[in-house]
Amino acid sequence: MVKVDVTLLDGKAVQFDLDGKSIGDDLLVQVAEYLQLAEKDYFGFLHVDKRDKTLTWLHMDRKLTKQLSGSDHNCIFQVKFYPPEPAQLQEDLTRYQMCLQIQNDIKNGKLPCSFVTHALLGAYLVQSELGDFDTAEHGANIDYLRDFDFAPVQSDDLLEKIMEIHRTTLRGQTPAEAELHYLENAKKLAMYGVSLHHAKDSENVDIMLGVCSSGILVYRDRLRINRFAWPKIIKISYKRNGFYIKL
Repeated sequence: MVKVDVTLLDGKAVQFDLDGKSIGDDLLVQVAEYLQLAEKDYFGFLHVDKRDKTLTWLHMDRKLTKQLSGSDHNCIFQVKFYPPEPAQLQEDLTRYQMCLQIQNDIKNGKLPCSFVTHALLGAYLVQSELGDFDTAEHGANIDYLRDFDFAPVQSDDLLEKIMEIHRTTLRGQTPAEAELHYLENAKKLAMYGVSLHHAKDSENVDIMLGVCSSGILVYRDRLRINRFAWPKIIKISYKRNGFYIKL
């Protein structure tokens, strides 16, 4: 038997017992059953690679014991494939997990937002968690919002704006509706679903490569300088640490 500790998207840690011959996909099946998650193929697990000590994706077709180092069998449950159209997700539970992932991406700065977008997404999040604004329940000031994490740095001005939108605009939306609107707005962000990787170009200049559902993006100094759409890519190959894209 192998015991694997999985940190879920809401921060909860759960231990799963698996057969010693289990592969990554067996762990995904168990976690999906625990969460009652039908659309499991969007998700995966990050773990610390035992060779270079960096976070990397667990291979779903390989044995867990070959990938997870020593007795430290820890994984982080994450969204691996971000749907370009969240409305096409079939299950409310899947949308809820997506919202948790995006909330984490925003909190840790992976998904930059403007003040206005922070406020709008924050209001949808509050609507999904607390329902309609009610002065008797929530009070007349922003204190009811202080337990939420909306942004890497959140000011009282941001909380005031979130409270204003929550109070005046979102009344009557169910949690499922608020979560769908949350995702519909989040998908418009420039870095939505983009997985960034450090690289150097052919002239040895530092760049970032972004991989997402639309293709491969190239960034320099935080500006996107190129985009290779998947339909135009014929082949991706590598030799040592050089990667080549044939268009």
